[in-house]
Amino acid sequence: MAELVDGARRLGWVLLNCLVRFVFMFVNNFVAIPSYCLYLVLLQPLRIWDSPTFWHVEGIMFKWMLAMVSSWGWVAGYTVTEWGDDVRPISEDEAMVIVNHQATGDVCTLMMCLQDKGTVVRKMMWLMDHVFKYTNFGLVSLLHGDFFIRQGKAHRDKQLIYLQDHLDRYYHSRDRKWIVLFPEGGFLRKRRETSQSFAKKNSLPHLTHVTLPRLGATQVILKTLGAQQENGSVSSESGPPSQSGNKRKGLQWVVDVTIAYPKARPMDIQTWIFGYRPPTVTHVHYRVYPIKEVPVDTEPLTDWLYQRFVEKEDLLAHFYDTGSFPPAKGQKEAPSRGMTLDPVWLCVVQLLAFASGYMWYSVLQYLYCCVF
Repeated sequence: MAELVDGARRLGWVLLNCLVRFVFMFVNNFVAIPSYCLYLVLLQPLRIWDSPTFWHVEGIMFKWMLAMVSSWGWVAGYTVTEWGDDVRPISEDEAMVIVNHQATGDVCTLMMCLQDKGTVVRKMMWLMDHVFKYTNFGLVSLLHGDFFIRQGKAHRDKQLIYLQDHLDRYYHSRDRKWIVLFPEGGFLRKRRETSQSFAKKNSLPHLTHVTLPRLGATQVILKTLGAQQENGSVSSESGPPSQSGNKRKGLQWVVDVTIAYPKARPMDIQTWIFGYRPPTVTHVHYRVYPIKEVPVDTEPLTDWLYQRFVEKEDLLAHFYDTGSFPPAKGQKEAPSRGMTLDPVWLCVVQLLAFASGYMWYSVLQYLYCCVF
């Protein structure tokens, strides 16, 4: 009987915690997202008069919005440990980021672990499934200039044309530096069986922890944001002038990101919102490749991408067996580093969001009273 009562208490605490977190997230979104949109409306004259400054301010607010999402997981004890190359020294360079995709929580994890990487968050562009457009954060991403891509053969060719047009119109004009995509084209659990069947028919590697990547978006990004050299790779000396008037260097790096969850149990957005899973450390591995090593022609690029995901498969298999990523060549042990967020800064961002919400409510209420 005592065990039953104790179990009921624990369940009651979990449900109460979920309810409190949900109410907070709802209010947080209700004040932060409209405030972000209204600030951008207010700043439209600045966009016409001084576009670089406008997008600089927008990038700062966008980083704050992502920090709020990061704080939801941080408070619940969801943290990140980083492995592999240190990407902070290249945070001001242009880079394409390729990530394995297991669940909706991958996006939240990236929002958290990139917060301390200089100006990356405020100058990044996301490529994500069009379903995200209809989430609470979809409007913010739409205004920021992210690209929502439709999956499936029926949409594939048109989507690649739309992507190239989107990059031409928004990537340089808004001073973007990093572009993030998930080349697998869907969640692991949804694509694994199809990927393994395709691999078997075409004598390709059998993958369990990742799926074979799709080429389209990656190739469009490389061709649009970098100049092709005679050897078929991408030059890092390309691109139109930046907003400051200096010639852009173009893509300089490919950052290969591998996300691993303890016991191969990925986290979804519901976990971040309700916080019902015990404190969890998500592990993120980085590997950086100079853009000159990346081919752009279809066949060699396909081989290069496949090789990256075979490496991801090996990394994840080693992690799930040992609890750590394997060391690089010449090292006996792979060093790791805990990613940290400043709780004071997170609190300040949240206070600014609620203060902005109250301010805009007061302004709109006053205008309504004046009109009616």
